Amino acid sequence: MIKFSRRILLAGAVALAVAPAARAADPLKEIRIDWATYNPVSLVLKQKGLLEKEFAKDGITVTWVQSAGSNKALEFLNAGSIDFGSTAGSAALVARINGNPIKSIYVYSRPEWTALVTGKDSKIASVADLKGKRVAVTRGTDPHIFLVRALLGAGLTEKDITPVLLQHADGKTALIRGDVDAWAGLDPMMAQAEVEEGAKLFYRKADANTWGLLNVREQFLKDYPDAARRVLAVYEEARKYSLANYDDLKKTFIAVTKLPEAVVDKQLKERTELTHSRIGAPQRESILAAGLALQQAGVVDAKVDVKATLDALIDDQVPLPTN
Repeated sequence: MIKFSRRILLAGAVALAVAPAARAADPLKEIRIDWATYNPVSLVLKQKGLLEKEFAKDGITVTWVQSAGSNKALEFLNAGSIDFGSTAGSAALVARINGNPIKSIYVYSRPEWTALVTGKDSKIASVADLKGKRVAVTRGTDPHIFLVRALLGAGLTEKDITPVLLQHADGKTALIRGDVDAWAGLDPMMAQAEVEEGAKLFYRKADANTWGLLNVREQFLKDYPDAARRVLAVYEEARKYSLANYDDLKKTFIAVTKLPEAVVDKQLKERTELTHSRIGAPQRESILAAGLALQQAGVVDAKVDVKATLDALIDDQVPLPTN
């Protein structure tokens, strides 16, 4: 029996020695990436064809997919239908907590893209006034998380309101029609409601808007790290161009959204900052604060290690150009 066991062990060792290494990833043929009206840099990137120019020499095509909100970008990433997706930092954290295998690798904006909004004739003036009211919201997005945190600060929870689950644009329409009493808004729809319909932003808190982050599928980053680096380098080129050429950024934004100048200026000039790119301490602290607030509100399970999940989410090792 001892001899037999040794032969088995020897055979196993030989088999391991000659076994082929883990299969390398297939050659990259396509990069799938989102664009979104809440990510102005993505519009410039797409309009100028910068990624297409970067990867043309490799025979790699670029496919663009619109994300209507962080929730949609995260759904696409989780399904593997896009490789890179734009979201709010808080939304990315919640997705990672829920098992979505993504990495956050880049900051595309520091926005104040959400607030709590009501109609021009509404008597709602504070978060406390939302008790018993119908509130339009898109789950899994920064506006949803903003709403939960605002309710928490007023001693309320989602059980004290009637959430009406709609995608952002539909939430705006419902508010203007009077189908809901309030809306957890998102630009540019929020700016449009404010400028064109007299909607009121009755609760604002810029610090509770988490950063705009670019995320990548974890498997894509593992299989194609150099492609991810090159995508970020081109993203950085588009961000710097957008920062230095506001009129062109605005022109591109209007061409895509068909929104009037006053609406676009409100979003881009007043509520969007494009001076950041690397994920560092300010971004981590903002996203962590959102995650802990959600845990306090009971949205995130008490057993979840929020900080450890945040550490697993963020990958700040993908290099950016230094000039």
